[in-house]
Amino acid sequence: MLGLMVLVPVGADAQIDGLADNIEYKVEMEGSFSDGDVAPFWFSSGRYGLSSIEPNSGYLRAGISRALESDSLSDWKFGYGVDFAVPVNYTSDVVVQQLYGVAQFRNCLLTVGAREIPEDMLNGELSSGGMTLSNNFRPIPQVRIDLPEWWTWHFAGDWLSVKGHIAYGIHTDNRWQKNFANESSYYSKNSFFHSKAGYLRIGNEGKFPLSATVGLEMACQFGGRGYQIFVYDNNVGHRVDDVDLGNGLKAFWNAFIPGGNDVNDGAYPNVAGDQTGNWYFDLTYKGKGWDVKAYAEHFFEDHSQLFVQYGWKDMLWGLEANLPKNPFVSNVVAEYLYTKDQTGGIYHDRTKQLPVQISGSDDYYNHHVYGAWQHWGQTKGNPLLLSPIYHDGMISTRFNRVNALHIGVAGDPTDELHYRLLYSNLRTLGTYVHPTVSPIDQDYFMAELSYKPHWLRGWSGKVAFGLNSGELLDNSTGLELTIIKTGMF
Repeated sequence: MLGLMVLVPVGADAQIDGLADNIEYKVEMEGSFSDGDVAPFWFSSGRYGLSSIEPNSGYLRAGISRALESDSLSDWKFGYGVDFAVPVNYTSDVVVQQLYGVAQFRNCLLTVGAREIPEDMLNGELSSGGMTLSNNFRPIPQVRIDLPEWWTWHFAGDWLSVKGHIAYGIHTDNRWQKNFANESSYYSKNSFFHSKAGYLRIGNEGKFPLSATVGLEMACQFGGRGYQIFVYDNNVGHRVDDVDLGNGLKAFWNAFIPGGNDVNDGAYPNVAGDQTGNWYFDLTYKGKGWDVKAYAEHFFEDHSQLFVQYGWKDMLWGLEANLPKNPFVSNVVAEYLYTKDQTGGIYHDRTKQLPVQISGSDDYYNHHVYGAWQHWGQTKGNPLLLSPIYHDGMISTRFNRVNALHIGVAGDPTDELHYRLLYSNLRTLGTYVHPTVSPIDQDYFMAELSYKPHWLRGWSGKVAFGLNSGELLDNSTGLELTIIKTGMF
């Protein structure tokens, strides 16, 4: 919080003096039990990395926080949070899940530290997850500047609005990567993280019910030190066990505007770091008490799918409906994910013998320096492209060519009960480098019921049933129980 205080003017002293007010505490205990070799998929995915693939696991979690809404009457707002867990059968003995401070002036938000940040445009409760950044991985400590709410341009007659962010951070999974990687797997230490996004919305809800949004989100892993990296010296390949991957100001600039090259690019430089991103599009219709949104995300890694010269076949297509208040169904999300193209299976750099460059075999979420697009073993993007933590010893995504159908449903039968259902069916062909002999089919399902009784103030609980069925992950059925106590100091 000291770092935040020096950034604000003297006029905000009154809010700083009140930082000890309106502090909320939360204590949570969770246990997961299943009969397979791994836990049901949706017990382990979409949980900000606070999860385990072990069949039996659990945690005791505690934290305090001060919400920005505590200063709702002021232009300046301040908040903070401390949130840690002591788990059983996790990748860590103690997890510092969140440790952050936030300061907001009007519609500009500064975050310093590790915080669970919701996805920009997708439904975090029901969606399978964004293609570049989702809620599937443990929070990364970062400095982030947001326009978190739509900023409407009045000079355009209130028909144009923008939102977005820019952030720099550092990964914290050094020990996990070193312990997990075998002698054939790349891994890194103290690598940096960068993300940015910008969205433009065209529409005016007060005058017309239909609006459209277009946006670009990009993220990058760069810098740090690399281990077991295969490099070429005078056309002779050898492994380097400890190499500087670039940590100066130029590296930070190359992350912001993709440039430079990696240590093992050789005669065919690409750009430095693992550069990923996606284009986003949606159409939203708002009725009286309901709305429906059709959306799409197109993923790219490096530059081969950034523009349309190779065609856009790989997409996440989605439909989200928020229904009028009723005791049956409140929200529905349906998504179709296709990632089998990846610009085709052939990659060829331009040579004297064949002066044609073919950008193919994109190999989503895998990288020749950083291993995979992951943090603490969990994919940073859509978890249906199976996370590295499922692959013993290899920090890689082995099943990234998929087509999948995902459905999420949520409802509120009473003001004390809430439920959600998640179902995913996918078929994968592995990767271009390591294809499967035949398509592999898999189903994931979870039904979760939350209960927050009026008569037991501050207490709530959840019970969930989950299963895996198919050939990709061993069959598994499981039960998950959660008890939560919240209150104000």
